[in-house]
Amino acid sequence: MRWRRQMYEANKYCLNNRKRWPRVIGSFLFSAIVLCGAAVAAPVAYVDSLRLYAIDCGHLDILDMAWFADTGEHAGEKGEMAAPCFLIRHPKGDLLWDTGLGDRLAALPDGEANAVAVSRVRVTLQSQLQQLGLKPSDINYVAFSHLHADHAGNANLFGGATWLIDPVELKWALSKPAPLGVDSTLLGAAAHAKIISTAIDYDVFGDGSVRILKAHGHTPGHQILMLQLPRAGAIILSGDLFHTRENYEKSLVPPTNVSRADTLASFNRVAGLVKNMHARVIVQHSQEDFAAFPHFPEFLQ
Repeated sequence: MRWRRQMYEANKYCLNNRKRWPRVIGSFLFSAIVLCGAAVAAPVAYVDSLRLYAIDCGHLDILDMAWFADTGEHAGEKGEMAAPCFLIRHPKGDLLWDTGLGDRLAALPDGEANAVAVSRVRVTLQSQLQQLGLKPSDINYVAFSHLHADHAGNANLFGGATWLIDPVELKWALSKPAPLGVDSTLLGAAAHAKIISTAIDYDVFGDGSVRILKAHGHTPGHQILMLQLPRAGAIILSGDLFHTRENYEKSLVPPTNVSRADTLASFNRVAGLVKNMHARVIVQHSQEDFAAFPHFPEFLQ
């Protein structure tokens, strides 16, 4: 990553010394002009510490909240949920956690409806990455809490990234007929992407700061992401282990989960992490939790 650091410093120098550019032209070789021009036109997105960005990747109008608790608390009620993506920036590379509902929905002002929800995308993931000087091809790793369509909508944009996923999850998602909530056409890039198995807990950058942890039950290979941020401390991105704050607080289980027993075991694991690591749980679909993040492109660190 040495080149990323060098370009970052060059970009910072050029931006901070615009008034001196004529002097630069007169004093240095033509190559210095080229370097400054390249840096200003295409800023290199280098970071020197761990950062967490919450990205708006869609919104869900839920038609019946009975889908999210098998004990009947909210049967017949309507609800709303966020559908975020998360960008984790590390000096060793960039990881995108979940890919949202899909940029294609931005062209549908009325959204797209199915039996569960109406899905809408206000602003594309790609345009938000551009605010940081990034393209999908710049992302080193992409990881999915699971492969339901609202978490894998933009997966095919990241065929050049390394996919971090439990092979059990991928096999399940590509089975025929497609499982409820899965759209296999969103996963075509998996056929040629490099894949690293997360069948066991996986330390993404090798320093303990970004770890993918097993949390099965919602789907066969569901996983969560645990971060150790320099200032904010331990953060757990919980995927769909919980869908609302109430699901988290009352341990409510959706009736469509593949295993109630595995779900409850994953609840217990997260409770232990919260107790022992003093971790903060982010319920990804919670609008309140999403709103509590710094507004993109600001970040948590």
